[in-house]
Amino acid sequence: MARKKEAEKAPNHERWLVSYADFITLLFAVFVTLYAMSQTDKKKVEQVAASYRSAFGMSSGTTSGKLEVLPKTDILPIPSIRQQPKNAEKSKADQGRPTRVQATKEDFKNIMIVLERYLVEHNAQDKVSIEITRRGLVISLKEAGFFDSASAVVKPSSHELLTKIVESIQPFDNQVSFEGHTDNIPIRSPVFHSNWELSTARATNLAHFVMDRPEVNPERIAVTGYGEYRPVADNATEEGRKQNRRVDIVLHGTSTNEVEETRSVEPSRVQTLHIPF
Repeated sequence: MARKKEAEKAPNHERWLVSYADFITLLFAVFVTLYAMSQTDKKKVEQVAASYRSAFGMSSGTTSGKLEVLPKTDILPIPSIRQQPKNAEKSKADQGRPTRVQATKEDFKNIMIVLERYLVEHNAQDKVSIEITRRGLVISLKEAGFFDSASAVVKPSSHELLTKIVESIQPFDNQVSFEGHTDNIPIRSPVFHSNWELSTARATNLAHFVMDRPEVNPERIAVTGYGEYRPVADNATEEGRKQNRRVDIVLHGTSTNEVEETRSVEPSRVQTLHIPF
């Protein structure tokens, strides 16, 4: 006997309501989450504001025993930031150094008098010569008193005299140049290929002697080697060559023509002092 064919069910036109209900539920959850995230915990905000004020030394702003929440613009200590120096690290490094001033022509004269007296007392007139030029105060250290021939090693016996010279120029903030010079006799050794290297090495070693003192600012120091090309005497004689073998310590003036102008106006007050070799 044949089975009866079941009748087809009528189509359900309301199935979309299920998907729509799911969509509405998810949308509701999203809005609830956003609403929860937008709520500010005032108690925590007050605690954060209080910690900022405490860290930067600002007033607590208490009123009736409760912390007063400051506006957002007051939380960051803008005035404190602006008070910081631009070169904070450099300022800390300079704190250990005494305040110095620029040496003038009168200071150059006083330094000359002090060093001249010291040289006479210690019978060292043949080791150092001093003069005032347009560049400033020039202290010439003769080779014989500070170096062995063809050597750039500073003699230990000259350390006391060098210390006195450094102490005389140290209080001032002028630029200081160490300038090495030689005679015109060529030199060739395993250490120095020419007089350029020898003159530079001597000037550098003397500069290091000065810079080893913690109170000296290395930014003031310059080192140059001129070799035989800036003689002060005739290289044709032994006496002239001795004068050319030197290292000049130059305490520069505040202006290039300051000493020159003073000589033309008051020649009796500023004079060139030269201690004979």
